[in-house]
Amino acid sequence: MKSTYLFLYKNMLQLVLGICLVSALASCRKESPQINDPKRYLEGSFSEAFEAYWNGMNNNYIFWDTDPTNWDEIYRKYQPLFAKMNINDSTDVRKSYTYFKEMTSTLIDSHYALRINSPYVIDSATYISPSDARHQKSPDYHGNINPNFFYSTIPPKYLDKGYVRGFVNLSATDQFFAVAGKIKGNILYLHFNEFSLNVINDSPTPNNAQKALQYYFDQVKKPEGLKGIIIDVRSNGGGYLSDLDLLVGGLTDKEFPIGATRSKIGNGRLDYTPWIPATVHPGKDAKLFTAPIIVLADLNSVSMAEMTTMALKAMPGGNVKFVGERTWGGNGPLLNNNDYYNSGQFRTGFLSLVYTSSTALRYVDGKLYEGIGFPPDVEVKYNKAALDVGTDPQLEKAISLIPQ
Repeated sequence: MKSTYLFLYKNMLQLVLGICLVSALASCRKESPQINDPKRYLEGSFSEAFEAYWNGMNNNYIFWDTDPTNWDEIYRKYQPLFAKMNINDSTDVRKSYTYFKEMTSTLIDSHYALRINSPYVIDSATYISPSDARHQKSPDYHGNINPNFFYSTIPPKYLDKGYVRGFVNLSATDQFFAVAGKIKGNILYLHFNEFSLNVINDSPTPNNAQKALQYYFDQVKKPEGLKGIIIDVRSNGGGYLSDLDLLVGGLTDKEFPIGATRSKIGNGRLDYTPWIPATVHPGKDAKLFTAPIIVLADLNSVSMAEMTTMALKAMPGGNVKFVGERTWGGNGPLLNNNDYYNSGQFRTGFLSLVYTSSTALRYVDGKLYEGIGFPPDVEVKYNKAALDVGTDPQLEKAISLIPQ
């Protein structure tokens, strides 16, 4: 659960600060039909608390047209159950935790999390996360690759001398690190653990993580002699959406689409906005990189790590391959409030947070990968035994796909 909470509440709350993909959709909510704000419901009983939550989801959830959950059936089944309970009874509050887990178990939104505002459930997991529960039950599940493998094992074994690496503490619980260097003298490699690239780049205090990123971007600006690039986002939990243009836009000289996004604008369950093209914008003086680009991702690559993988695959030219495992499946962009749309996260008196995507992303192939993940071109599964002895089969496969 820990990794998901970090992804949800460390990285994803950061992601909402950069909304370049959806900025074209922004229209003031004052011009939209006003919903019955879940926070304004009286919640002196469980029946009222259920109504606030059910209607909040009915209005705000963005995936009702594709989600298998029958929300009307949820009402018919659980409204009578909640109506029988006492909101001031500790046993009933704990029972409600079980009901909320059951009601949300099939929701496809992989950002979705729910937190009950009561000390009676303090011994339960802090957040109810259906995606995390499914993720850990998948046959191929494994935890994040140890950060030390990227930071301490890969550089001396696979990178040429002169590689650059560094870390910086962004907060008491958030540490960013990056590793950049060359392989065989002509393959540029970059790994970083979260999408805070603009934050690090703009930091007024020089640090080694900043130097690692600068090394990578300097090489991309002068790509002569490079035979390929490997961008490694394995076990990356996401972050700022605004990093997309910085990282992927640095490899192209033309704007290109990666798909489209849409949100909700009305009170109805299916009152969607139109699909609006989502594009990557070229960086200043960026050049089109035509040699092979390999993106490494795994089943713990989520949110911005997935969207970056998808964006790289959408680059014109067909010179990008994705190596590794199918990604997590949480790629609906978020906003940090619902001032613009009738969608996204909300609170009620009984629930201190219902965290859910504000928009849906439809990939350039017309498909939604929410809840199912983005598939690799070349599947190379996680190999714990190999990693334990310092060998990286996924990276070695990526290297092999770049001709010398």
